[in-house]
Amino acid sequence: MSSENTAPVPSGTAADSPFRHESVRRDEAPQFVLPLVVHLEKTAPPARTDALETAARAVLVMLSDARSLGEGEWAQAMRDWQDARIRKVVRRARGAEWRKASALPGLTVTGKSAEVRVFPPVPLDGWPKELAKLQVSGTELDDPEPPADPDPTRPVLWMSPDVDMSAGKAMAQAGHGAQLAWWELSAAAREEWREAGFPLAVRTAARDQWAALTASGLPVVRDAGFTEIAPGSCTVVADHPALRR
Repeated sequence: MSSENTAPVPSGTAADSPFRHESVRRDEAPQFVLPLVVHLEKTAPPARTDALETAARAVLVMLSDARSLGEGEWAQAMRDWQDARIRKVVRRARGAEWRKASALPGLTVTGKSAEVRVFPPVPLDGWPKELAKLQVSGTELDDPEPPADPDPTRPVLWMSPDVDMSAGKAMAQAGHGAQLAWWELSAAAREEWREAGFPLAVRTAARDQWAALTASGLPVVRDAGFTEIAPGSCTVVADHPALRR
């Protein structure tokens, strides 16, 4: 599917955000990537919106897992990754490839039709062989019917109506949006979201609302421009009820 990079700096970061350290130079720090693999059988591909939502929830599940926190086994890798750019790469697997990927340490999150496995961060040039050989590009997903209007009481990741992205790119961007929302939430709001199973929707904003969303003070993902789109492009606004001003 597509590799993805971003360079957002949250404006109201929580106490444990990696951006609390002003001395950290994200571009000079060792660069890591968060691998995500979508299960994609030829005969039963997931719906695009469900794949985006499942990828976003997978990122949140990884961020909140006990192994990613404190002295957990993935915690150092998570800190190293978040001290640099929060790169994410989405690849696809089917059949034996998916079974091999599922055997590696990680977490699998399922949606209505989508299945996404997220793995602890790895160095840019240090991918496990089972993941390194998986395809990045060339897959497109569609929605069999337009998604319903989102529940206004739940978090919504609004995608830009002006930026065309492959399915993998959009999955990574949705993950970025979910992560920025997570960073800005209070501990109580995070726990409430986690206990609820991280409900969220991903929708494309209407053009007449996009400008207002990007100026609303909500977290905005601005792409670093490594793949597909121009650097600095606003791609996602993370609209969590606890962050609305």
